[in-house]
Amino acid sequence: MVIVMSPDAADSALRTVVSTVEEAGGSAFVSRGVTRTIVGVVAGESVLAALEVEGLPGVAEVVRITSPYKLVSHENHLRTSTVHVRGVPIGPDSVTLIAGPCAVETPEQTLEAALMARRAGAALLRGGAYKPRTSPYAFQGLGVDGLKILADVRTETGLPVVTEIVDPADVDVVAEYADMLQVGTRNMQNFALLQAVGAVGKPVLLKRGLTATYEEWLMAAEYIAQRGNLDIVLCERGVRSFESAIRNMLDVSAVPMVHQLSHLPVLIDPSHAAGRRELVVPLARAAIGVGADGLLIDVHPHPEVAKCDGPQALHGADLDELETAVRTLPPALGKTLTPAP
Repeated sequence: MVIVMSPDAADSALRTVVSTVEEAGGSAFVSRGVTRTIVGVVAGESVLAALEVEGLPGVAEVVRITSPYKLVSHENHLRTSTVHVRGVPIGPDSVTLIAGPCAVETPEQTLEAALMARRAGAALLRGGAYKPRTSPYAFQGLGVDGLKILADVRTETGLPVVTEIVDPADVDVVAEYADMLQVGTRNMQNFALLQAVGAVGKPVLLKRGLTATYEEWLMAAEYIAQRGNLDIVLCERGVRSFESAIRNMLDVSAVPMVHQLSHLPVLIDPSHAAGRRELVVPLARAAIGVGADGLLIDVHPHPEVAKCDGPQALHGADLDELETAVRTLPPALGKTLTPAP
């Protein structure tokens, strides 16, 4: 069961709802979004059947949900939600481009990549300060120094920052510098990390695991929502397959399918799906066409010397093609390109 509070509901009304649920023998989990507050109720069928909260002050609606992911379910909210990242919307009415270097290497490289991304239509800056890599010998990121570079580049360009968090112990320091926390594919089911980012109060970008089903992905999002954070954006970045010519198989069907299952916005990351620069723009076009709410794209001023994923990073003519795609295709679907702040 999900109890939707009125936008103007007083804190005392919310406390009354929570106490009513708990006195009846259920557990109440409060989740606050930008535009509404909801209370997720977990209880046995007999408790749910007897629970009477519809008439309590501040209650706008009571929704009985059958899916295992209660808070992020489409049954809970029939229209795709809009998540705001430092004022930049990610939702159903526009296509939001998030772009930047896969890894923060130097202040100069990060600023140049950010300016390239902004010229191509990006409204948010992505950049990795902590890099979980397949090889322990590969570049692992600059850590806090990388976060400081991202914050400085945000000041210079106006682009809010999206960056990955890999350890629950680092959540507070990453949240101090970042505007949106990214949980990467390898950490999709790191439940301690999901709970930590859910409690910190910043929007979260949750990537799909390499072999995760839609339900597993949404249950991971439920962990974040259950800790009080409904500002969650999902990101499809390809799943493991038998084909060796590409890094991962991009599952474009995930966008319309997950839109049916959940109210959360869904992005596509064609860079990490393809692993090859020449495939990124075609896959980005497909993502827009299938209804993705945004794109996550790698950009680098000198990809030939990049410390991370240079072969997939866009620059030059490829970046120009991406700009053409993000500016011309969304209007054909009744959307706009989200402007930079």
